[in-house]
Amino acid sequence: MTMTMSSDLPIVVIGAGPVGLAAAAHLVARGKHPLVLEAGDDVATNVRDWGHVRLFSPWRYNIDKTAAKLLEAEGWKTPSPEELPTGGELVEHYLRPLADLFARANHIRFGHRVVAVTRLVTDKVKTRDRNAAPFLIRVRDRSGGEQDVLARAVIDASGTWATPNPLGAAGLPAIGEGALGENIRYGIPDVLGRDRARYEGKRTLVVGAGHSAANAILALVELAAENFATRVVWATRSQELKRVFGGGEADGLPARGELGVRLRDLVDTGRLQLVRGFSISAVTRSTSNDSIAVTGTRDGEPYQIANVDTIIAATGQRPDLAVTRELRLELDPGLESSRKLGPLIDPNEHSCGTVRPHGAAELAHPDANFYVIGAKSYGRAPTFLLATGYEQARSVVAMLVGDREAALRVELDLPETGVCSTDSASSGESCCAPDSERSTASCCG
Repeated sequence: MTMTMSSDLPIVVIGAGPVGLAAAAHLVARGKHPLVLEAGDDVATNVRDWGHVRLFSPWRYNIDKTAAKLLEAEGWKTPSPEELPTGGELVEHYLRPLADLFARANHIRFGHRVVAVTRLVTDKVKTRDRNAAPFLIRVRDRSGGEQDVLARAVIDASGTWATPNPLGAAGLPAIGEGALGENIRYGIPDVLGRDRARYEGKRTLVVGAGHSAANAILALVELAAENFATRVVWATRSQELKRVFGGGEADGLPARGELGVRLRDLVDTGRLQLVRGFSISAVTRSTSNDSIAVTGTRDGEPYQIANVDTIIAATGQRPDLAVTRELRLELDPGLESSRKLGPLIDPNEHSCGTVRPHGAAELAHPDANFYVIGAKSYGRAPTFLLATGYEQARSVVAMLVGDREAALRVELDLPETGVCSTDSASSGESCCAPDSERSTASCCG
């Protein structure tokens, strides 16, 4: 027997990051009662991890308009629209006040990790009356206890930051990568702040061809200027780095253009060792001096980078599909986005600036009323923009409340971003990853 859908059930939003909170704001503005489930103990766990990074885009592109209206009704003041916030400032000046607003209305639960989404009393195989059954969301709390939450719709805005791509060039972890995990940091460490001791006086290998790698490199170079024993090597799988080097003064996002200019100057003047075309296959520890050796191929020939103390893997992210294994989803076979969205965002054909606006129609799946929005909606594509995530939230909420006309309408005002923050589809780097990447992210959700 299948329980019939009830309008009294909440619409569950997974993730209390920028796009998840935007979805909650649109639901509240529509008179609905969302329930936001956040795995972390505080708002925007993923953003706080790169809170030291400055975004490429100004405040005016990083705030959802409907969310701003809710906050302004409570006396909130909009930050200066042309300033470039750090990830930490995005949290403290915008996302935390928004989360506090929802917490007072019991719309948000922290420390609640979603481990699975399915249909009540219905596994993936059953078809009859499937879309009439409520969603069942299995949640694990801080103590490890599990409970089930029922919902009439689910919006997954959990992002991809916590599921990074491995070092291995074939999409699998390099041999030894797991065993040497204590020497590898994924994402964008705070080299000049909380993580300084990890890199000062050490030889660090930075792997990745996007702006996350660029920001880590520039921070390490700054650290090396203070401690001459600090050294950095940059390795990329790609030979072509035009996009990460940027368009200089012609870049639509000046902070991103400046980042590329600084990086290119380091390479051109020989102050930064760059190894292009390096495909990693193994990571091993030397028994003689306890250093790390990274091996693979370069231009088809065996190659090794030895005597490394620590590694920064700025290799991008991928979606966690295990959570939705019991749902019927139509995924693009390459990107793991929704099937309809895949051709629109294919990084082999598109950059951040050439992805056309889209919404609920492109994000829909066979299991009705389930949507993935934000960075996770792009699967493995590195071309996501935060403003795109806000438009997705608006469109999906409109569709869920029955306003199909609004759902299909385009309401997206994007900056002229020029090239994407990555160099190719093979880089795996998220255009939304902060970079300092934060001086970097017009992307980021």
